[in-house]
Amino acid sequence: MTIHKEGRQLLFILLVILVGLNLLFIYFYPEQDELHYLFMGISLVFYLLILQFFRNPNIMISANERHVIAPADGKVVVIEEVVETEYFKTKRKQISIFMSPVNVHVNRNPVGGVIKYFKYHAGKYLVAWHPKSSTDNERTTIVIQSPSGTEVLFRQIAGALARRIKWYVKEGDKVDQGAEFGFIKFGSRVDILLPLDAEVKVAIGDKTKGGRTVIAELKK
Repeated sequence: MTIHKEGRQLLFILLVILVGLNLLFIYFYPEQDELHYLFMGISLVFYLLILQFFRNPNIMISANERHVIAPADGKVVVIEEVVETEYFKTKRKQISIFMSPVNVHVNRNPVGGVIKYFKYHAGKYLVAWHPKSSTDNERTTIVIQSPSGTEVLFRQIAGALARRIKWYVKEGDKVDQGAEFGFIKFGSRVDILLPLDAEVKVAIGDKTKGGRTVIAELKK
């Protein structure tokens, strides 16, 4: 387990601020030992809560060209057929995974292959389970073409708390299944859009582990 690079600067600054506030509290209220311990305890709990947002576990990836693996830790909240209007402009199977603030926030490639399309969209910050969050919120759209030629589209979607999406890929990149492609600070949602003949392997309410849970199987 390591601390993700997206959190290191923030955690250092936060540590300096909390230590400074505690020292100031002790300086101005030297006789209030019980309050000192209380303030220190609150500071520690708050710091640990922020720290856990940026944990980055070491995982083993079992690559399989037919498998689509979960791009994020979280819970499956949507499985439905939708009309994808940005890239395919046809019907697709959509699986949506909601990332709560307690989940690991690393995003991983659901399949391996070549990045055929990438676009960042500025937008709103509706709650991640809102039906319009997929089209109205700040988001990225990424399409990977697998070695077999199948294209899988997925989106990082910001929510009410997550207002900072990070990505580390661009069009033309060759990527490995399960490798990190981005990070969403403080939780949100990831949508995966699959061919209609893909066999879904999860159900609404299932918990997923990014880079490990098989959420669908491709036919070719």
